Amino acid sequence: MKELVALERHGRVAVLRINNPPVNALSPAVIEALQTKMDVFEADRSFDAMLVACDGRTFVAGADITMFDRPDFTTGPMNTFLKRLERSDRLVVAVVHGTALGGGLELALSCHYRVALPGTRVGLPEIKIGILPGSFGTQRVPRLAGAPFALDMMLTGRMIDLEAAVKAGLVDTVREGEPLQVGIAYLNELQAAAAPVRRNSEIVPDASSVPEGLFDSARALVKQQKAAYPAAAAVVEAVEAAVTLPFGEGEKVEARLLEACRVSPQSKALRHLFFAERQASKIPGLPKDAELRPVNKVGILGAGTMGGGIAMNFANAGIPTVLVDVSAAAVDRGLALVRRNYEASAAKGKLSAEEVSQRMKFIRGSASDADLADCDLVIEAVFEDMALKKKVCARLGEVCKPGAIIATNTSTLDVDQLAESSGRPGDFIGLHFFSPANVMRLLEVVRGRQTSPDVLATGMKVAASIRKVGVVSGVCYGFIGNRMAEPYAREADMLLLEGAWPGQIDAAIERLGMAMGPCRMLDMAGVDVAAKVVNEQDKAGKLPADPRYRAVARRLFELRRNGQKSGLGYYMYEGRNPMRDPDADAIFAELAKAHGIKRRAEIGDKEIVERLLYPLINEAAKILEEGIAYRPGDVDIVWVAGYGFPDHRGGPVFMADQIGLPKIAERLAHYASATGDPFGYWRPSKLLSQLAREKARLSDWIGPGLNQGGIPS
Repeated sequence: MKELVALERHGRVAVLRINNPPVNALSPAVIEALQTKMDVFEADRSFDAMLVACDGRTFVAGADITMFDRPDFTTGPMNTFLKRLERSDRLVVAVVHGTALGGGLELALSCHYRVALPGTRVGLPEIKIGILPGSFGTQRVPRLAGAPFALDMMLTGRMIDLEAAVKAGLVDTVREGEPLQVGIAYLNELQAAAAPVRRNSEIVPDASSVPEGLFDSARALVKQQKAAYPAAAAVVEAVEAAVTLPFGEGEKVEARLLEACRVSPQSKALRHLFFAERQASKIPGLPKDAELRPVNKVGILGAGTMGGGIAMNFANAGIPTVLVDVSAAAVDRGLALVRRNYEASAAKGKLSAEEVSQRMKFIRGSASDADLADCDLVIEAVFEDMALKKKVCARLGEVCKPGAIIATNTSTLDVDQLAESSGRPGDFIGLHFFSPANVMRLLEVVRGRQTSPDVLATGMKVAASIRKVGVVSGVCYGFIGNRMAEPYAREADMLLLEGAWPGQIDAAIERLGMAMGPCRMLDMAGVDVAAKVVNEQDKAGKLPADPRYRAVARRLFELRRNGQKSGLGYYMYEGRNPMRDPDADAIFAELAKAHGIKRRAEIGDKEIVERLLYPLINEAAKILEEGIAYRPGDVDIVWVAGYGFPDHRGGPVFMADQIGLPKIAERLAHYASATGDPFGYWRPSKLLSQLAREKARLSDWIGPGLNQGGIPS
């Protein structure tokens, strides 16, 4: 078994090699080993120089993020090592390949010279987990690349390519070859040229070169766009320290700000999501080496807005896709919509004209479902109507080749019924894309009762290949996301009947950090879409016997107030700008009178937030209790990636724990008492009640998983 860190002799060169697969993360054990090997190097004067290198597919791609949750966390050991590395009186060179991210880039910047292999990318993505670079990154990058570059790099957390890295001075040169050979050859060149030791901490920044007002402008922008993220303001302060203070003083500023960010609720929430997203891809009971079905060609049945958006995902990934509808005219409209979407991206500079052309080549239209016969994966994306979808799935069972995966994009309907209609339930799966399908990151992968393990594994692989966050859900109404959205929308409608108006409801929830309130969301998605789903449930006898239930959405649909697309919905619209509509207010008042609801002159923000979010959280607990979701973190990922839930709050489950389950249980009981709760809307789940009594966290709960523990053998 290889050492985590080895010190090897190559002539008179010491090679410090890190081997901590898969990404050579800087764990406490790696840092301790680096210190030990540095002791050896410093004591052995027979070495003329040192090369820092990494085994495997990448240089150090960051720190071990679990360290940040430890109460005894400190950057002391790592930063002490980096200081010793830079202070060396013998040349120290880093050879970088793959990625050098976070602590990996800070390691490279502590060396005197840096050589990189083609294709290497570097970055400081710490802001994505709510902290700032804490091993001198905020002090070295401004000295090398200037304050404007450093601010942009750290505030966006983006990776940069080699051309930009060389131009900025973060990398000295680029060479082709095997990392170790490239590194030793470059070090030998430096020695032959008598290259001096260079210490970035000794660079004295030229304050006069900093654009006037740079930091004031950066602070104002952060306050406007990133006020919910303390790390953003901290980055500005740390970079300003780099160009106005000696290195030692700037180092202290960085350390103070890092600790403040690390213990902040926002960073804890973002770190929770970081790990939750990685856990979501792990399916209990499914072997890591499970055989996957090939997906080399995809068919989409239904060339509407959703079908076209789904097709774009596969075209973006270079997978040939056929878009099928009932007529040539429908297909042409679908392809035209896809092209307009691509051209809109090109107009914003996100794609070139050549890239638009290339992606369109991957999508072919057809008015014949016979063209689905050679596809490996076929996704139906027709209207949300059970009878229609059953008919379509039965046809796909006849048309698709043996071994093809048949998928439904339903957002609420019973996947098991659709699977039975196909006649091939083992080959069947739900792939619920979120609108707009070419933009939203989430893909709910719905496992039916008879879905084969290899089909489920392939569905998750498909999600990754088209750059979606895949989350597995069991079969129930609305799966994870839309099931939780139902009580959220229900209470929004009830608040309107009781006297609130859409802008008030949306503003209250948006102040919490939601990207969009429920009324704006329904108008954007289409009131008709929401109402048809409710009506389908009504036809199936699955609604409560409550005539008020979603009465607002259903009435707006009857009046053809379908949201943005019709110019009228919960709001009236000038372009995309929502405005209060007196006619809508009159509709709400009329419905309240018809249902005997007494309207109130004032409804506070606190009540609005509690009535929208607490039933949603309660539904999440039911979903976990029933084993519909594998983990609490899966629920959070669904709502952050699919519904605009604020990531700095960690998702609804994580947020519930921050509020405290006892408080949520108490408020549910309050609203049950206030309303009489004849339909059980406010009845807490058994799981939430139990955890509230125990003062435990919902995020820590380990449930049964789907079907009592995962994939059956």
